[in-house]
Amino acid sequence: MSATLRVRRLGRRDYEPVWRAMQSFTDTRGDDTVDELWLVEHPSVFTQGQAGKAEHVLAPGDIPVIPVDRGGQVTYHGPGQIIAYPLVDLKRLGVGVKQFVHRIEEAIIRVLARYGVQGERVEGAPGIYVAGAKIASLGLRVRRGCSFHGLAFNVDMDLEPFSRINPCGFAGLEVIRLSDLAAVEFRAVEDHLVRELAEQLGYDSIEDAEEGTA
Repeated sequence: MSATLRVRRLGRRDYEPVWRAMQSFTDTRGDDTVDELWLVEHPSVFTQGQAGKAEHVLAPGDIPVIPVDRGGQVTYHGPGQIIAYPLVDLKRLGVGVKQFVHRIEEAIIRVLARYGVQGERVEGAPGIYVAGAKIASLGLRVRRGCSFHGLAFNVDMDLEPFSRINPCGFAGLEVIRLSDLAAVEFRAVEDHLVRELAEQLGYDSIEDAEEGTA
């Protein structure tokens, strides 16, 4: 059976409306709903996952902290970071949650390799690391066999806000961005990520939706 991934490039959007739209999409989709990948940049925000502990939010200052329904602990989102939300029917793809996470991580590793950067997994700490520093984080939710939330990939962003939290619940965890390691153009990295995610998840085709719509 052929499978199409519909890609929506939302631009810069506040976090909460996009989160609510993801929930609505997931709750109202049917067996024939085309899977989608939403690409977005969020204005500065900390999000606290369901396992999050208040002590990991050290000094948020003027940046809002939003409790959300994904897995994981606290993380930061801001301009210059690629946020990718795969809204995927895992049952239809025949992919389990652990395999889904592994394939998303593999897509990020392959994007990094295009820039001569070696990305690595760390046992028990989802996401991708470069020489021990975190460059991409994952936080997912699966409801009725369908995924929402997703990944955050540090491309060319201000990393200072990460010092206001224990990223992903790890005190002193170093965070890095791709622009520290290679010459990058944001949209090109985004395009590489779309292609690698589609390949890793087994889609036959990619369909671009009208930009800015959700």
